[in-house]
Amino acid sequence: MKAACISKHGSLEEIVIQDMDSPQPGIGELLVRMKFAALNHLDSFVVKGWQGLELKMPHVLGSDGCGIVEDTGAGVSLFKKGDVVTINPGLSCGKCDACLAGEQNLCKTFSIKGEHERGTFAEFFTVPEISAVKVPVGYPLEKAAAAPLVFLTAWRMLVSRARLKPGETVFIHGAGGGVSTAAIQIAKYLRATVITSTSTPDKVDKAKKLGADHVINYRDMSDFSSHVFKDLTGKQGVDVVIDSVGTKTFSTSIRLLRPDGRLIICGATSGPATDLDLRQVFWKQLNITGSTMSNQKEFRDVMKLVFSGKLDPVIDKIFTLDQAREAEQYLVQADQFGKVVLRE
Repeated sequence: MKAACISKHGSLEEIVIQDMDSPQPGIGELLVRMKFAALNHLDSFVVKGWQGLELKMPHVLGSDGCGIVEDTGAGVSLFKKGDVVTINPGLSCGKCDACLAGEQNLCKTFSIKGEHERGTFAEFFTVPEISAVKVPVGYPLEKAAAAPLVFLTAWRMLVSRARLKPGETVFIHGAGGGVSTAAIQIAKYLRATVITSTSTPDKVDKAKKLGADHVINYRDMSDFSSHVFKDLTGKQGVDVVIDSVGTKTFSTSIRLLRPDGRLIICGATSGPATDLDLRQVFWKQLNITGSTMSNQKEFRDVMKLVFSGKLDPVIDKIFTLDQAREAEQYLVQADQFGKVVLRE
């Protein structure tokens, strides 16, 4: 089969298209013929590598994927050949206390497809049947591939971790990112007021069309925290901040929050290190909460809303599998608004 993979860590130039043996489904697994797969920033982090990441090379990239069941392993009972599925990229043991309690993303062996095991950027990939859901007839497969990781991440952040309530105000950094486009829609579904930031007039317009109540072009307003505090929240601050950026935005996130506000962090695309003014944390009695992926119920809850059309994945651009390297370079440039997708 054809796959987009790396044979060593380094720059995005290490991504190549090569022929590999097709995987075989194990016990309880599906073999899926990929129709569409979606990019995430995790891809480029895996290419670069980090201390402790040990991969069997060549390693196939890709966390999100949608396609047609080609074969099933022993013990599979929920799916058959020909079913159209999309997947939860989160992988866990299924046996530990966390998994048995329904908190699969707290499993000690939790990982993400394409991170520690071969991913979806290939003509075929395998996935545990418990991590797959059927795609309704007629639903666009490119959207079924684009939705899972970002929507399950945003859903857990806003619903399970922040417990966002109707009438509250949420600030979402970087409106053009996949998690942010999902979070804007989920926050509006929960009847919250949404303030977000982005980098161009075109993205400002797109964020407003998604439902954002206030959109700030941070290139026109380098320190917008006072504007949010004074002009948009009546000197109250926001109830919740959603931050997947990290180093560049963390201090601003702290300043934006009202007393007893909640900062939810799911990533660090601009870097993991930050300066923290502890006085603001204890004086405002802030709640800083980490969030990673979701459990299986959260995944299914949000995908029901996606498949029903109440939430709509935003796709910026579609490349072919052969263009995987170009697609990753495009994503790293951060010019997109929404998801970047590969097709078979």
